[in-house]
Amino acid sequence: MNRRFALLLLITGLCQTLHASSLIVVEDRGGVSALPYYQDLVPEPSDRVPSPPSIGIRDAGAFPVRSALLSPGQEQGRVINAPGLQPMFLVGDDEQSKAWLLQRRQQLQALNAVGLVTNVASAERLAEVQRWAAGLQIAPVQADDLAQRLGIRHYPLLITATTLQQ
Repeated sequence: MNRRFALLLLITGLCQTLHASSLIVVEDRGGVSALPYYQDLVPEPSDRVPSPPSIGIRDAGAFPVRSALLSPGQEQGRVINAPGLQPMFLVGDDEQSKAWLLQRRQQLQALNAVGLVTNVASAERLAEVQRWAAGLQIAPVQADDLAQRLGIRHYPLLITATTLQQ
């Protein structure tokens, strides 16, 4: 399967997981509401029909790739609940992302994580970020929609089915 197509399928699955707007209860035996665990995934309930999310995977010639809502910096890690989500990481073309990738490359490879790169000016700079990642699958992405859905403002960041962490 083509890597770009596989990445597109992964991101589409993430969006569908994060975009789930209702919870179907199969059996209720009482207990405490699980709603607080899901609020980070769908921050604001809405009665309108949701539009499909826009992740914005870019073709090789579509540069610069910018995400106005994201910048390099410290992000508070937290627990999320996104069963079935393949591990992915979000980085940019900056020194903090470079150091993070070099430090975590083996862990990311062991997780078979897929990379999303934002705030990259050109195909040449994307190639440089790919060199930092040394063999990890990476695609340029306009990630403002992802930032809003996950409630994040900074990268580099590892996103798994259970956590957001730097």
